Amino acid sequence: MNLFLPEENNLTIRSIQNRDLPAIESLLSKSHELHHSGSAIALAKEIENFRAFYSAIKLLSFFPNPAQHRFCIYVAEQEEKVVGAIKVAPANSSRSTWQVEHILVDPNYPVSGKRIGSQLLRYCFETIWEARTWILEVNIHHKNILSLYRRNGFQPLAQFTYWSIPCEKLKELGEREPKLPNLLPINNADAQLLYQLDTVSMPPLLRQVFDRHVKDFQRNIFDMVINRIQQWLGNGGQSQGYVFEPQRKAAIAYYQLTQSPDSSLPNAGKLTVHPAYTWLYPELLSKMAQLVSKRENKSLLLASADYQPEREEYLEEIGAERVEHTLLLSRSVWHKLREAPSSSLEKLQLSGVLQGLRPGRTPIPSRLPWLNSCGNDFYPENGNQDPLTPDTGEGEED
Repeated sequence: MNLFLPEENNLTIRSIQNRDLPAIESLLSKSHELHHSGSAIALAKEIENFRAFYSAIKLLSFFPNPAQHRFCIYVAEQEEKVVGAIKVAPANSSRSTWQVEHILVDPNYPVSGKRIGSQLLRYCFETIWEARTWILEVNIHHKNILSLYRRNGFQPLAQFTYWSIPCEKLKELGEREPKLPNLLPINNADAQLLYQLDTVSMPPLLRQVFDRHVKDFQRNIFDMVINRIQQWLGNGGQSQGYVFEPQRKAAIAYYQLTQSPDSSLPNAGKLTVHPAYTWLYPELLSKMAQLVSKRENKSLLLASADYQPEREEYLEEIGAERVEHTLLLSRSVWHKLREAPSSSLEKLQLSGVLQGLRPGRTPIPSRLPWLNSCGNDFYPENGNQDPLTPDTGEGEED
């Protein structure tokens, strides 16, 4: 689907093609402000994978499957020259919430970059009808791209801080044996427990925006096979587990460790802890430190939100370093229903509309049977007498 915007520059927005990859790489090298520090490396890696598996990715995008929206990119083109691009992806399994992952604009283009970026955003809002909410995460110091999103209706939702734990501190944390007697591996049967933990650990507004369900915590076979292959080859992979509380029969903590195969990138960790069990932070970090220190000497990257003061206090206590501050923005989209043209309504005749309400045959008047039954109840001694005819008393004996 192509969209010709009614502007004097006549930009055309369409889906990405294989011939657009060099132009997108050129835009990436010219962009000074992206969403956050890891955006450039992540997008470059995705472009490399798209080039290597272009035919398979295009084939998977034509029918519903877990990888259908893995590489959803739209480009803005003028006179066969790519001047902008945007990458989006669904944030949940129901695809009611979508995320803007990257946006690129040619700084040498004569039209303002905000104008191209706004047109790319409007195209996504109008094209992806199933999206009710849009979210994104951007560095608070990137003023230009932040003003672009605020101009297009995005509002602040939460603030995140990214912390880096050096490898020396990880070795120190890994020397202590964590006290986690009920630490269990994760499978799809535990999705309900993880969903309940995610619900209780998140503010109501964020819970409404993300709109997660039990299916979001289930892993598909495609991802499980890839993760097993990566772990077998020693090329990264994920390790995860959760802490089970037998008395409450609920999950009270969850961790996920993603080990990056790139030596220049740190390992990424994710923690979800029940608000009543924040004392589990040291135990979980000791477990993650043991997993990291077994393979390589790399730092660990963790995130904390502004509604998690206990986590920030503990990370400061162990000497973690703040590396980046980001802002989570959201925007709701309401699609207007297309109204029928007035000319088509004028052609409708009242007789044609009420045709189905006409009786199939002419009704025949008759006595109502329920009147007879009522008459028998009122006059049990004279059942044949009409209940609507008054009794005159004729025919009675003296």
